[in-house]
Amino acid sequence: MAQPGHVVLSVRGLTKTFGESTALCGVDLDVHDGEFLTIVGPSGSGKTTMIRMLVGMESPTRGEILLNGKVINDVPANERPTCMVFQSLALFPHRTIGQNIEFPLKIRKIAPEQRRARI
Repeated sequence: MAQPGHVVLSVRGLTKTFGESTALCGVDLDVHDGEFLTIVGPSGSGKTTMIRMLVGMESPTRGEILLNGKVINDVPANERPTCMVFQSLALFPHRTIGQNIEFPLKIRKIAPEQRRARI
């Protein structure tokens, strides 16, 4: 577990190009333990591209993504402790709010008492 105020996520010079088009250019960002991050901007500003790189669905053209000080650029998406929430939320209508929150924790095999504490 990270210490309070510790940099959990760090992005250094994150750049993504698609052919001649630059979707993201040299982004630097630090997210500290306990902070809540929301990425906003106009259509075409690179929000989705950046999030796709953070969760491992895209590879950066240049730059580094560090999680707790370790570069995760080459870590597959299914091995990263990251996730992506789409604007159209896909909640299970037959489950309670708590059960919806618990579901991904259960999939990650988090112990029941830890899941209850996080919910």
